[in-house]
Amino acid sequence: MFYRENGQFKTSYRADQQIFPIAQDRWAILAIIAFAAIGVPLLADEYLFRAIFIPFLILSLAAIGVNILVGYCGQISLGSGAFMAVGAYMAYNTYVRIEGMPLIVALLSGGFFATVVGMFFGIPSLRVKGLYLAVATLAAQFFCDWMFLRIGWFTGNNASGSVSVSNLSVLGWAIDTPVEKYLFCLGFVVVFGLLAKNLVRSAIGREWMAIRDMDVAAAVIGIRPMYAKLSAFAVSSFIIGVAGGLWGFVHLSSWEPAAFSIDRSFQLLFMVIIGGMGSIMGSFFGAAFIVVLPIFLNQFLPALGGLVGVEISTAAVSHTEFMIFGALIVWFLIVEPHGLAKLWSIGKQKLRLWPFPH
Repeated sequence: MFYRENGQFKTSYRADQQIFPIAQDRWAILAIIAFAAIGVPLLADEYLFRAIFIPFLILSLAAIGVNILVGYCGQISLGSGAFMAVGAYMAYNTYVRIEGMPLIVALLSGGFFATVVGMFFGIPSLRVKGLYLAVATLAAQFFCDWMFLRIGWFTGNNASGSVSVSNLSVLGWAIDTPVEKYLFCLGFVVVFGLLAKNLVRSAIGREWMAIRDMDVAAAVIGIRPMYAKLSAFAVSSFIIGVAGGLWGFVHLSSWEPAAFSIDRSFQLLFMVIIGGMGSIMGSFFGAAFIVVLPIFLNQFLPALGGLVGVEISTAAVSHTEFMIFGALIVWFLIVEPHGLAKLWSIGKQKLRLWPFPH
């Protein structure tokens, strides 16, 4: 009975159009954010921050960007790793080449340059779609890998393509401990998550979904496919670029082009598929699944093998991880195309009907 809308009357359009129309949802989200900002720093240790929480937050942000393009607009992209690389390297160049450049502005500038690159490689979406568009965006991945490895300006003429940053700070707040890095990433994720949630509910978000469902019908009713598709590429690339900057600056501190290889693009796509396409919440579910599953398997499989007297090597654990990923992707595509977010939605619906009527 505690999760019902009974008695929650709306008396204005603004109240009716809230992100979370049910009061329990609003309080739950505020409680989660408060716990993430206060409870997690008090309870977690350094390993959890470095191995789970910081990668989870940054990959969740990148998955939100991919979900806007793939889930909401229906444009297949295999160049997400390239856009992360553009965000990381251009944020680095902005940060080190401009004296006194604030860290946040540098990260946002990386997102801006990723937007330019994303829109350029999104131009083929005006003519092709499906697998053809996937191949076109794949070209962005190969081109950026070559560019950051061969053009010395981006890396300060480092032959290996690796760069590094240190002594990060924002308004005198030094970001050097795992807790501070976690809180810094959490701020970005909360702000961009709310912006993305509002954006997909706006007029441009409805245009994206119309293009996704049937682009010919969307064009007939007055939606401009060029504007809708390129705007989806722009917003998606910007968010992914900022996530790439955070991945390089905060999580890695020192990186090379291999950190944003095509494997990263596939990883982000898997997050969206498993978490749920066309769902901001699904981006968080997918990122949590991708980050936690390898750590769980590395601990669980050797322990399980020890119980039955079988020694499981690290290579076997790695192969098992790939097999489970593949099986789950196939299962979600067949059984539940909307991923973990749909299962979460079904659970909430059942909770609203509890106790079941006789």
